[in-house]
Amino acid sequence: MKEQSVIFFDIDGTLLDHDKKLPPSTKEAIFQLKENGHLVAIATGRAPFMYEDLREELDIDTFVSYNGQYIVLNGEVLHTNPLNIDSLIKLTETALHNDHPVVFMDHEDMKANVPDHPHVKEGIESLKIKHFPTHDPYYYEGRELYQSLLFCPEGEVKQYKDNFRDFDFVRWHPLSVDVLPKGGSKAKGIEKIVEKLNIPKERIYAFGDGLNDIEMLSTVNNSVAMGNAEEKVKNVAKYITESVENNGIEHGLKLVGLL
Repeated sequence: MKEQSVIFFDIDGTLLDHDKKLPPSTKEAIFQLKENGHLVAIATGRAPFMYEDLREELDIDTFVSYNGQYIVLNGEVLHTNPLNIDSLIKLTETALHNDHPVVFMDHEDMKANVPDHPHVKEGIESLKIKHFPTHDPYYYEGRELYQSLLFCPEGEVKQYKDNFRDFDFVRWHPLSVDVLPKGGSKAKGIEKIVEKLNIPKERIYAFGDGLNDIEMLSTVNNSVAMGNAEEKVKNVAKYITESVENNGIEHGLKLVGLL
């Protein structure tokens, strides 16, 4: 058996195709990696409760959630990095004035600060998950939140970037951006796991396709961009594989010599 490597996979557009389906070749490749003694992990912008079914299907219990803000290693919470609640309350007040809904998210659930907004409906439905945020404008009270969703069109997000310097804003949908603690990223989350496992950087791999994967792919030694990735993402990756629909994970793992 080869020395153990750790392979981090993004979910949307990487493990899952455009229809949020797991290609059979991807599932087979993941289990082959595990049989070969490697550690398979997920690195995603999603909340942990948004991909429980996928983790069960692939038997994965190590993951970087919320773009690095909630990290679990072998089923145990390793690190958390919550949002600054005072700044989030101020942002929410501004957003409410602008008719820009906000969704509050912890490791267990998500709640919207306004009921039944069409932008929230459109954005969340695009994820094709079974969870949908119910209304609770004070969900931030008495708990740590690791990410929020600000539903704000592209041309209107600058005011938030200029005025709320505690946060990073990463667009994931034409109508919405992730609101994250400043400097938080998948790359930082991966770093926490790698430090704990004491595995050399030469045996760390990452696959991704989205803008929130750029820091991860530009930091990890063996980075693979999906064929369906944006050009900005491909430009920072060491390797480029086929699209997710065209057996991209299997092809990429063979490309880097893990299969």
